[in-house]
Amino acid sequence: MRHLDPQLGRQSGFTLVELVTVILILGVLAAVALPRYADLQGKARESKVKAVAGSMKAASGLAKAQAVATSVSCANASTSITMEGTAIALNHCYPQALTSFSAGILGASNVASADGWQVQAGTGGATAGTALVLELSDASTPASCSISYTSAASASAPPVVATTVTGC
Repeated sequence: MRHLDPQLGRQSGFTLVELVTVILILGVLAAVALPRYADLQGKARESKVKAVAGSMKAASGLAKAQAVATSVSCANASTSITMEGTAIALNHCYPQALTSFSAGILGASNVASADGWQVQAGTGGATAGTALVLELSDASTPASCSISYTSAASASAPPVVATTVTGC
C-alpha cells in the first residue's frame, strides 16, 4: 500500500540546486559545442573552395576536348567555343581568365557571384598566361580563401589551378 506524502502536492518549481546544475550543464555544453561548430564552418568553406577548383579543372578539360573535337587550332592564342549555349573565350584551347561570371573559365565552370564568389581586383584578362584570383567573400580572410586560375600560356602548357585555404 502506498502512502501519499502530504508535502508532495504542495511542491512547486525547482530547487536552487537543480537550477544551478542545469545552468552549469548548459554552460559546459556551449563551451564544448561552439568551437566545434565554428570549425565546421571553416571546413565547409575550405571544401567549397576545393570543389569549385575541381570544377574549374574539369571545365578546362572539357573545353579543350570540345575545341579539339571541333578542329579549333590550339596554336591560336585567342579563339572561342560554345558550351551549353555560352560563348567561352579560349587561349590555346583552354578557357581565358576573364573576370566576367558569364564568360571564360567562370562561365565554363558555372561559377556565380550569387554563391559568394568575388574576383580579386586587378586580376584576370584575355591575355594568355594571365592569372585570375577568385575569393570566397564570406570567409574570415577572403584573400586567403581563394582559387587562382592561370590561363594557358602556350598550346603545350595547360592552365594552372591552385587553392589557398589558410583563411577559410
